[in-house]
Amino acid sequence: MSLEPRVDRGVPELTARGVRASFPKGTLAVRVREALGPLFENESIAEAFPGRGRPAVSPGALALVSVLQYAEGLTDRQAADQVRARMDWKFLLGLELDDPGFDFSVLCDFRARLIEHGLEEKVLDLVLERISGVGLLRAGGRQRTDSTHVLAAVRTVNRMEFVGETLHSPLEALSVAAPQWLSALVTAGWVRRYGARIDSWRFPKGENVRQEWAAQVGRDGFTILEAAFAPGSPGWLREIPAVQVLRRAWVEQYHRDGEGVHLREGKDLPPGRCRLSSPYDCDARYGVKRGSGWCGYKAHLSETCESDAPHLITQVITTDAKVVDTEVTETVHQGLAARELLPAEHDVDAGYVLAAHIVTARNEYGIELVGPVGLDTCHENHEGEHFTQSAFTVDWQARKVTCPEGKISASWPDQRKSSGTPVARVHFTARDCGSCPVREKSTKAANGKGGRSLTLLPQDQQEALEARRHEQLTDEWQQRYNIRAGVEGTISQAVRRTRIRRTRFTGLPKTHLGHVFAATAINIIRLDAWFTQTPLGQTRTSHLTRLDLAA
Repeated sequence: MSLEPRVDRGVPELTARGVRASFPKGTLAVRVREALGPLFENESIAEAFPGRGRPAVSPGALALVSVLQYAEGLTDRQAADQVRARMDWKFLLGLELDDPGFDFSVLCDFRARLIEHGLEEKVLDLVLERISGVGLLRAGGRQRTDSTHVLAAVRTVNRMEFVGETLHSPLEALSVAAPQWLSALVTAGWVRRYGARIDSWRFPKGENVRQEWAAQVGRDGFTILEAAFAPGSPGWLREIPAVQVLRRAWVEQYHRDGEGVHLREGKDLPPGRCRLSSPYDCDARYGVKRGSGWCGYKAHLSETCESDAPHLITQVITTDAKVVDTEVTETVHQGLAARELLPAEHDVDAGYVLAAHIVTARNEYGIELVGPVGLDTCHENHEGEHFTQSAFTVDWQARKVTCPEGKISASWPDQRKSSGTPVARVHFTARDCGSCPVREKSTKAANGKGGRSLTLLPQDQQEALEARRHEQLTDEWQQRYNIRAGVEGTISQAVRRTRIRRTRFTGLPKTHLGHVFAATAINIIRLDAWFTQTPLGQTRTSHLTRLDLAA
């Protein structure tokens, strides 16, 4: 399909007259059109459409429909029906009342084109630019960020279900694509094992029997793979996506030796962030946070939080569930810098803050990263009074550390953590530490030679860490940090209005595009609330808490 040469010439007169008669107080769609005009021009998304071929539906209209779809929680079919049936949507899109709309399948093709051409962020960018143009969004000020879990559009399975379903999937595909080829490999036993969806309640009882079942699945999988990749087999068989997933999963889950096929165990398994969690969504991972586990993704939302402007989402990042929040902090700042929307202060929870982040945010982006850091953990499980790291005097130029008893360190070797962070491992001698009268109050880390050790970050990071540990205990800092809690309301609104916590799609690119549409929808909803002077929702308080407060 080619780009439709359609120019927005305003709202048709008959459409405007009908809408104003039917909705004298306006609707969200009407007020957004009147305040911001046409949000998406065709030229802004033109590169996703070829210049030749059958004319397509206006991509600007499709982008706007995709946002409204998330604002009202609609399916593709329902959104296409709304374009045909609702006058206020026609008003926003600038359509005649008798416009027939489009088939719902066009929305799926539109999303695929955006992903193919790397335009997932374009919709949010355009809305933020338009809002900046009317003076409701600017760089500087304060912003806050938090994340929430996102369930994949697949069921969560245990390991035995996973290997069984991973083999069931290519067998279903090959039964259609190459029935004769597959018939020569399988027997009646295969149909009994894989003819229906794999569920744990179908498994044989007993641990040993189940282990043998898993080994049998492994042998059957290798049979399919060896036949598909044999020199005489058709080359297109190995290109079937389900066969490719089977090949990867069997490398991760099984190994073969002279005694047969065995499930990998313990350290023989690849790391969780590299290992498939579902044969139907290769990007989803199984993550755990605060004791709760889920298979899917994480969505990180950043928003403005100034009292004299609407609170608008400025950044959306989607990761798999295994990515921890500290890995996203730098990406958030890079994205805000690209949009020229860097804040002066960025409020986050402890999951986003490391000493290196505080230093990098200040030096490279001019941002004060406000969030709590972990307390001194070198005395973990140590009861009673003890010395903190600040009790040790550090001479960075001389590379010496003096303990509270006046003893000077013997060595200062440079090392790196497993994460790659450079550290200094400062050692004290056994002679100094063995007879120390305050030994039990000092660091517990031993250096292997009878003495004690102290681990230091690079100077700028260590100083930033110590300063934050001191200031976060003050009432002034706590009052300042209270504003971060407001981002929980944004996540709550995104969950209730756009269902962001359960993706509609498989794969990280499609899931992220859905999150961008959801964030843009929330911005439009909040703009409408700002235009109508709707007050912010209040924090909910239980009746019992109110009773206690009253007392």
